[in-house]
Amino acid sequence: METTLIILKPDAVQRGLMGKIITRFEDKGLAIVGMKMMTISQELAGTHYADHKGKPFYDGLVGFMTSSPVCVLAIRGVGAIAIARSMMGATFGSKADAGTIRGDFGVSNSFNLIHGSDSPEAAQKEIGLFFGEGDIQNLDRAIEGWVYDMSGGDPE
Repeated sequence: METTLIILKPDAVQRGLMGKIITRFEDKGLAIVGMKMMTISQELAGTHYADHKGKPFYDGLVGFMTSSPVCVLAIRGVGAIAIARSMMGATFGSKADAGTIRGDFGVSNSFNLIHGSDSPEAAQKEIGLFFGEGDIQNLDRAIEGWVYDMSGGDPE
């Protein structure tokens, strides 16, 4: 099982899309093992987006991410990182395929509704930035045998 960080960005929260987006992850079979609403501080945004510091879009990105509350999720499942990124779609809604979160809900070439970790290393680092000790739950869902083929003992 893999755990990834998802951030429903200010545009998703302000547009009332949280429930629709969270439902997509749950409908897919991924487990929500951590969730909270928060307003990201300038300091946290700067740390989270440190790799982009110095790029032309950095100041606007930090300003956007700190402009309104976000919903931060920890999502778990087999291949959760790749699955979540596929569900998110291309970076901007104008280029994202229909059926993806960004393709169905976004048209902007700047706002893009959602962030998802892009690797296991990034997920571990990002989850540590947004969640504290004990915030991520160990969730033994009764439905796991219906989401995954467990006939070999491990989820497939």
